[in-house]
Amino acid sequence: MVLKKTNNREVISVSNKRFEEGLEIRRAVLGREFVDKAISEADEFSRPFQELVTEYCWGTVWARPGLSHKIRSLINIAMLTALNRPQELRLHLRGALNNGCTREEILEVLLQTAIYCGVAAASDSFRVTREFFAEIGKQGSKT
Repeated sequence: MVLKKTNNREVISVSNKRFEEGLEIRRAVLGREFVDKAISEADEFSRPFQELVTEYCWGTVWARPGLSHKIRSLINIAMLTALNRPQELRLHLRGALNNGCTREEILEVLLQTAIYCGVAAASDSFRVTREFFAEIGKQGSKT
């Protein structure tokens, strides 16, 4: 760790290793084009958020060995359904396919969410997922 001054405040700066590892994982899961666009379009206001997400979400948690990326993707689908976050769900559906999840596994997760998160939440996620699968079907199943 390095202690540095920014705007007359002392800030602890952690090595870029986690950020770099997070960037690699984030690109592999969500797609290089999406991630690079999100980072390149970040401005002074949103850049700290992009750095936080890349370093801690992807470089710290997704990099842990305890769960495979496939399992993490399935968990995310369930959590995003519970939180009613369709835009993030759509993004993580692509990530789930990139991580080797099958449509059948995604279906089973959504059925599980209907019981534990509520039918209304699962209904929205089923709609988003059907639209997503229809869209990628038109693209020749590119993920």
